[in-house]
Amino acid sequence: MRDASTTSLLYGAHVRANGIRQHYLRFGGSGPAVVIVPGISTAAAQWAFIAERLCAGRDVYVLDVRGRGLSESGPHLSYSLDSCASDLVAFAEAVGIGPYTILGHSMGARIGIRAARWHSSFIERLIMIDPPVSGPGRRRYPIPVEPLLKLLHSAQRGEAETALRASDAPQWPERHIRMRAEWMHTCDERALIESHRGFHHDDIHFDLANLDVATALIVAGRGGVIRSEDEAEILRLLPSIAIRRLEGAGHQMQIDDTEGFLAIVQELLAQPRF
Repeated sequence: MRDASTTSLLYGAHVRANGIRQHYLRFGGSGPAVVIVPGISTAAAQWAFIAERLCAGRDVYVLDVRGRGLSESGPHLSYSLDSCASDLVAFAEAVGIGPYTILGHSMGARIGIRAARWHSSFIERLIMIDPPVSGPGRRRYPIPVEPLLKLLHSAQRGEAETALRASDAPQWPERHIRMRAEWMHTCDERALIESHRGFHHDDIHFDLANLDVATALIVAGRGGVIRSEDEAEILRLLPSIAIRRLEGAGHQMQIDDTEGFLAIVQELLAQPRF
């Protein structure tokens, strides 16, 4: 819990940017700007507990990616990586954020990579949290989409909490189980399918080799999303990158080891730009 005297959630709001309604949460309100971009099936509300810990002296925004949370969704939308990256860039412009840091988890990290390659002059820093490194001609992403879809269907029936308490479900703290159960139904099914397919079709390694912003990578010690050989390749593509590992934590490292995760993020945010 945060002390009542410290800054916390200022408000949630909607803005029209890149031709769609985008929802976000804002914390802190002053200091360097940070935009948190969640993963494939995660709403902004599920990252509020991290934003609350990062917002002292910072202006922290948590974005609902299209097709998730309270942002626009539906059959009229594309859920491609390019569309999501364009949303992020347009969102920052629409709310008037100056140079900002992108803190992207999983799919959100891939969105950040593409956005940073396109608009490096507007982005101060990119912190990638365990991004899928699959792509054309590469090994498949080790986390299949089918369990996500099964959970989504449970959520649509109002049964997500039961599913999340099953013996084979991740053993999360109570508050995270309840938050996921509350928000999972907001995911657009096609958004999950198309984003997961994009993990295998979009070449983020080309983007990485052409980045011109201060970049860091946080790797989960468990789960196999990023292996040692992947780290080595990323370092070859972007020699200036800072790489940190959170041993003992899985892909959802912000939940598995919240304090360890925050310590790494705070350290990276405190580093000077190159």
